[in-house]
Amino acid sequence: MLSSNTAKQLMRRVLPVMLLLWLGNATAAKQVTVDGQTFQDPVTEGGATLAMRGAMTYEYLFWTLYTAALYLPADAKAADVLSDVPKRLELVYRREIERDAFIEAGNTVLERSVAPAVLARIQPQIAQLHKAYQDVAEGDRYVLAYDPGVGTSLDFNGKRVVTVPGAEFAAAYFAIWLGAEPLDEALRDTLLGRGS
Repeated sequence: MLSSNTAKQLMRRVLPVMLLLWLGNATAAKQVTVDGQTFQDPVTEGGATLAMRGAMTYEYLFWTLYTAALYLPADAKAADVLSDVPKRLELVYRREIERDAFIEAGNTVLERSVAPAVLARIQPQIAQLHKAYQDVAEGDRYVLAYDPGVGTSLDFNGKRVVTVPGAEFAAAYFAIWLGAEPLDEALRDTLLGRGS
């Protein structure tokens, strides 16, 4: 039988290890499959831990374009998604798409969803991001992420291709998917966890 002092010393050594193991298991990323596409949940972006809020496959007319997943801090409200909070939008492409199609679609939605004065101010940042786009093939993955104080980054198949500064730019560009007049309302609502 252990003495009282020995038992206390043992507990002081064992409890921290057990706590670390429990915390590690509680926050360990798991794989989530959405329509055959795999995502990690949670993810770390710019030092923040972001949880998957929603995911959906987006179809336009007769084409399946991509499967998207949105990540936000666990305590973030859907209404605050365009504010200065960390966020990550991950898109896995289901077909070939040319870079010009990204630019055209982005410009179309930006023009209808962003005030003209804001759009004029952020034109240099839009051009910087659009210059980084490239053609995608089936299975390619883009990640658009915002880190407050740093900017909006674009990764292509795990490689960072550009970081664009500015919270105003981030709010406008993420509005393409998540704003009041998005690319698709059902996609927006599902990504934000409002969908069925």
